[in-house]
Amino acid sequence: MYAIIATGGKQYKVSEGDIIKVEKLGAEAGTTYTFDQVLAVSNDGLKIGNPVVEGASVEASVLGDGKAKKVVVYKYKPKTGYHKKNGHRQQYTAVKIEKINA
Repeated sequence: MYAIIATGGKQYKVSEGDIIKVEKLGAEAGTTYTFDQVLAVSNDGLKIGNPVVEGASVEASVLGDGKAKKVVVYKYKPKTGYHKKNGHRQQYTAVKIEKINA
């Protein structure tokens, strides 16, 4: 059984027991978070929503927050002496999928 959920502008295919890193949710570690935007659910057959599946939800426990590896952004223009080096670390929330309610 799996579900496709949307959160943080991205879509994730999840099953029970999966640990995924999603955009920062602002939830405390150890709490339960419910994803309401379930785009598709597969238990006996595939059920696709328009745009979401009515009555479906995915429950997850929040493991904690963190930062991803640094992405280096380097801008350079030749013959002008222009260089700019910048870095970015995206914040995420790690969640463990507990239950898929279809």
